[in-house]
Amino acid sequence: MVEETRERIMDATYRALCEHGYASLTMQDIADECDCSKSLLHYHFDTKEELLVALLAHLIDRFEERVSPDGADPRDQLVDLIDRFCFGDDRSREEHRAFHAALLELRAQAPHNETFRDQLEANDARVHATVTALIERGVDEGAFRPVDAERTAAHVLAAIQGARIRWVTLGHEAAVDSVREALVGDVVDGWLVTA
Repeated sequence: MVEETRERIMDATYRALCEHGYASLTMQDIADECDCSKSLLHYHFDTKEELLVALLAHLIDRFEERVSPDGADPRDQLVDLIDRFCFGDDRSREEHRAFHAALLELRAQAPHNETFRDQLEANDARVHATVTALIERGVDEGAFRPVDAERTAAHVLAAIQGARIRWVTLGHEAAVDSVREALVGDVVDGWLVTA
């Protein structure tokens, strides 16, 4: 598939998923968002499931392109990652919330859908590896105290995921803000960063 066409389909799928959620999303919704025919989508992707798995793979690739464990100050880079996970990047907060609501719907399918489960597990492993590598670099450079980087990454990511679930499912707007504040103030600056 031509890269430009793939990007257009992935962007349209993302927007349609945010607007309709997983349960209500149809290939026609995606085609309408893409301003293309449903037959074009089916030419490249047999099913909605296949298209959504491709979207999940696409999103993790984009995440890794934007976030590298090398370069910037480890503390600043970790805080930037926490902010991205909590609030999104250039998306509005409402769009970020809509995406995580749809992602939660996809996660709910994983126990019964091996294809979703495999891709979500791969994405989770890649995010965890990225955060772990960043913490390891901070330890190696002396910016962070010696810690178990994998365990610390799991702690940070679990806190963020829990806050997002409370925000998405219960409408607790402050959940993400308070977890971000605790992670940066207590975990990163209060415990992880060397004096």
